[in-house]
Amino acid sequence: MRRFIKNFLELTSDKSFIHLIEIIEVIVAKLLSLLMVIVIFATLADLAIFIFKEILSSEEGSFSQTLFKIFGLFLNVLIALEILENITGYLKKHVLQVELVIVTSLIAIARKIIILDLKVTEGIEIIGLGIAILALSISYWIIRSSHQK
Repeated sequence: MRRFIKNFLELTSDKSFIHLIEIIEVIVAKLLSLLMVIVIFATLADLAIFIFKEILSSEEGSFSQTLFKIFGLFLNVLIALEILENITGYLKKHVLQVELVIVTSLIAIARKIIILDLKVTEGIEIIGLGIAILALSISYWIIRSSHQK
């Protein structure tokens, strides 16, 4: 009985608990990586289908609108790749790489701006996007300059 209590106390110690949490984090990160690979391939398939449909059935004068959609889909793939890089970076170093998160956010906002329809977008939304870009750019600059020291 004493051995059981001793083993139970060892299993419930802070060190054991932290180790269990780390194992769970690694399992979750690996599952997220696998799911993100599926998302990337699905996004690539969606992009390929869209491009082939638009090339085969393109109407005159509508290519500029189609081009913005294609750019948006390309950036979706890049965003998914950046998220996968964030996850795999976490698996390698067990540290969230803030610089990668900021770059991913900048790509996401760039995508939003590229596909933005100015006819239906209100001015406050454009101002918000500008402020977000400014804040993320300053954050990126601060992080980059702190890494160079």
